Amino acid sequence: MNPVIADLFRAFLYILIVAIVARALLSWFPISRTNPLIRLVHQITDPLIDPVRRAMPRTGMIDLSPMVVIIVLWLMIWVVNRVSN
Repeated sequence: MNPVIADLFRAFLYILIVAIVARALLSWFPISRTNPLIRLVHQITDPLIDPVRRAMPRTGMIDLSPMVVIIVLWLMIWVVNRVSN
């Protein structure tokens, strides 16, 4: 794999991970979902988290879908690292 493409893809995956962590942290604060930053984070992360949330069984008040998505993204980074070396 071309190292430049691998680096760009890894950077994209890291940005997604940061967005998911930011979404999880921001959910603890009483910030309006109409806030432009909150809307942007949700627009970026909803396509990843929503399908996982629908597929996972309910665990009470704790939503584990962001953690599952982060694990999948880390696995994708690992695969890119293995293929690019």
